[in-house]
Amino acid sequence: METASITAWTFVAECPIPTDLGPILVEGEQPWAAYKTFRDSAIFTNKRLIVRDAQGITGKKVEIYSLPYSAINMWSSENAGKLDMNAEMELWTRAGHIKVKLGKGVDIRKLDHLISHAVLNG
Repeated sequence: METASITAWTFVAECPIPTDLGPILVEGEQPWAAYKTFRDSAIFTNKRLIVRDAQGITGKKVEIYSLPYSAINMWSSENAGKLDMNAEMELWTRAGHIKVKLGKGVDIRKLDHLISHAVLNG
């Protein structure tokens, strides 16, 4: 059965890990890397991918997506070519299909390694 893409995210560039994660992390959860998105950030921890999406005019309303690595069934990565400037990653999960577009500042192989390590060692 083909599942529709439930969401699409864009990771613009790697950025410092946000310092305000404490309240949403569980015991033993450690942030590994963070990426700037258009409105907020995406954080890879040792347990899950957290995507924060600031909403509204002031950005004070924040929606948080949490994807445990155990929910990822398969993934693919495609580096940018000469004519295609953006790299892309796709995740097939129990929740559906997720597309992640990657800006020029994102190292696709580092991201691929992060997911590989988390999914295969989890």
